[in-house]
Amino acid sequence: QVQLVESGGGLVQAGGSLRLSCAASGNLFGINTMGWYRQAPGKQRELVAVISGGTTTYVDSVKGRFTISRDNAKNTMTLQMNSLKPEDTAVYYCNVVRWGMNLWGKGTLVTVSS
Repeated sequence: QVQLVESGGGLVQAGGSLRLSCAASGNLFGINTMGWYRQAPGKQRELVAVISGGTTTYVDSVKGRFTISRDNAKNTMTLQMNSLKPEDTAVYYCNVVRWGMNLWGKGTLVTVSS
């Protein structure tokens, strides 16, 4: 079983920065892809960024502002978010794909005020 715990969310003014972390524990064998998703009020959950091996992929709206990274030794993943905008407000979820199955954390709320 895999446990994912997000941290680092909060309230920030537009233009500010936040750093989200995801700590993974349990049986991590077989995990190949890790990523961040977000869900804004009234909207569907959307992909923000993923990292698989050495390859990173970002949704267009965050390119150049967000950076995803992974520390395999510490079993952590981070999302550095800069130049935040009010439209980035959402619950951010840590996601891993293990043996083809999607596993999720409980999420952390990011609120960007204008």
